[in-house]
Amino acid sequence: MMTSLVLVHGAWHDSSAFKESAEYLIAQGASIHTPTVFGNGPGDPKDIGLAEAISSIENYIIKQDLNDIVLCGHSYGGMIITGVADRLKERLKRLIYWNAFVPKHDESLEDMVTPAFVELLDALTKPDGSFMLPFEIWRESFINDASLEIALKTYAQLNPHPRKTFSDPIQLKTNPDQLDIGKSFINCMDDTALPQSEGWHPRLSEKLGVFRLIQVRGSHELCFTNPKSLSQAILEAARD
Repeated sequence: MMTSLVLVHGAWHDSSAFKESAEYLIAQGASIHTPTVFGNGPGDPKDIGLAEAISSIENYIIKQDLNDIVLCGHSYGGMIITGVADRLKERLKRLIYWNAFVPKHDESLEDMVTPAFVELLDALTKPDGSFMLPFEIWRESFINDASLEIALKTYAQLNPHPRKTFSDPIQLKTNPDQLDIGKSFINCMDDTALPQSEGWHPRLSEKLGVFRLIQVRGSHELCFTNPKSLSQAILEAARD
């Protein structure tokens, strides 16, 4: 079992997204950390950029003095774990991308989505620098395997997200495919958060170079709809 498993949530989420999965993983003997990325915590400013968001998880790891880490990122969290790995490679054992963005140097999250999605972000962005995911998109594209009741309940847990973290290009010394650590990609096969013609796997997963692929049924929000299945996938992705 890994020394430390650090789970990094996606956009609009906070650490509570992993609550049930973390409980299952702890029961399996894992040491779990679920920090909230700066910009998504209560009272956090919404005009922060990607570098500040990455630094918040980097600083968490240093403050907790974690080593031999398996670092897992969901969706936008792929941007975060890529940046952290570039800064703290010596502390990491493996990276796990769960339906997550895989950036190269000087690439932003917006570079990896469709122009139509960027136009939507432009329309949704508020003066404070944040934007919120509309419920219709959440219901149909993000959590399409849930009942309406669960979709409404989980949507109420989301928070406005800092737009600059999507538009800022990441600054890396080493691209993910050149990192000399283990890499895994968890692909939820019913995920329609991205258009199927420009989906997560293999379009983004192959940017990891050599990696372990774990495929499971479920939507982009498996943490809410089947947290046990997600936990099992994480354990498979994390094993030696």
